[in-house]
Amino acid sequence: MLTGNNKRPVFLTLYQIRLPVTAVLSIFHRVFGVIMVIAIPFLIYQLDKSVTSEQAYDEVVECLSSPWLRVLTGLLAWFFIYHLLAGIRFLILDLDIGTERVMARNSAWLVYALALLAAVALMAVLL
Repeated sequence: MLTGNNKRPVFLTLYQIRLPVTAVLSIFHRVFGVIMVIAIPFLIYQLDKSVTSEQAYDEVVECLSSPWLRVLTGLLAWFFIYHLLAGIRFLILDLDIGTERVMARNSAWLVYALALLAAVALMAVLL
């Protein structure tokens, strides 16, 4: 039982703490979700601009065909796929399926593997 008189040292050097794979998956899931929310206004602007006229559509296509924006678009697509896979995993965990330690760790590695395969496939298509 913990009491207020506990004099144990607290180790808070965050870059030296080794988190379990499931915790890292959860952190990336949240970070990628925030990045996608931030990207939504820019994507909506490009979509709105592309449907206004044929000339505006050509401008958007030309802009998105630059190498840097192709890589950025690929990263956003990969973030979406990773976020989707991790979200499905979390929904399954909410159903109390795969909550055992080994199964949870294996499902986290499966999400990483599927996201990596998706990233390779996306870059092959986009580049």
